Amino acid sequence: MSSRSCSLMRSRLNIRQLALLAHLAEERCVMRAAAAVGMTQPAASRLLREIEDTLQVRLFERHARGIVPTSSGEILARHARSIISEINLAQQEIATLKSGLSGQASLGTVTTPAANLVPAAIVLLKQKHPGLLVSVELDHSRPLVEKLRQGQLDVVVARILDAAEADELQFEPLSDEQHAVLVGSQHPLAGKTGSRLEELMEYPWVLPPPGSVLHERLLGLFLQRGLAAPANVIQTQSLQMITHLLQTTHAVAVLQHEAVRSLCESRLLAVLIEDLGLHIGCFGLITRKGRKLSPGGRVLLECLRTAAGLFYDREGDAAPPPMMKSPRRAAAHA
Repeated sequence: MSSRSCSLMRSRLNIRQLALLAHLAEERCVMRAAAAVGMTQPAASRLLREIEDTLQVRLFERHARGIVPTSSGEILARHARSIISEINLAQQEIATLKSGLSGQASLGTVTTPAANLVPAAIVLLKQKHPGLLVSVELDHSRPLVEKLRQGQLDVVVARILDAAEADELQFEPLSDEQHAVLVGSQHPLAGKTGSRLEELMEYPWVLPPPGSVLHERLLGLFLQRGLAAPANVIQTQSLQMITHLLQTTHAVAVLQHEAVRSLCESRLLAVLIEDLGLHIGCFGLITRKGRKLSPGGRVLLECLRTAAGLFYDREGDAAPPPMMKSPRRAAAHA
């Protein structure tokens, strides 16, 4: 990009215009994007042409049914979303300071660490900084990492699934999960040794929604074993919902054992197959390279590292479970 283009971009791309670019990429319609930022459609079209002329590159392809971002358009829209998100976070931090709090931090996590590591880390954080507002979002790795890249989250506990994203992300590995097949203690097969996957297909299955790594790996495993996908399926990623269904029906689910260890030890759940060998990969702490964390984000990351030191050994395997049962005990060792 020429120095003239950079100068024009600095002088003309204000927040409203960045928002237009972000909405154009999301809505794929000039009229809806213009309405979202309070512009008329002609004004939005003129602004888009002006930006394209400045950069000397086509950002959107026009079609009869709307517009589609080019590769350059995707890049600019992604950075526009990131800038807007950073400004929104700054405004939120200022608002919390005005209300007497000491800032905020946002965390995204996949299911297993949400059941043990993340609560323990939050206990540590709150003991040191009770005024810090912490928000936690539970989802699959891909959407969480995308929100991290856009600046909507400070830290993510998940997996990096796309090699193209690795260059802009910092990854600290924690643990490679082993997934077990579980049922409720009232299930007809509970307590039976040597259960096989083939004999479980007649029961209802609780599966994660499509798009999750676990969902894809399970369908692949069924295919490898020559099994049709379960016909009776409930889809949810809520650990609370899954464990409730297991305890009240004859449903079958695949979960990381550490996430429900206490329920298994209390004999509310039973393990039928200890390890399916799904090889989903290691999850870890993910932040963005080259982006300075907010004060709250830095504290959150340090508390996650401290809690991880209690939960996992140096090889990344799960440590013995006593720390997982009581966040207070974990905090006492910090």
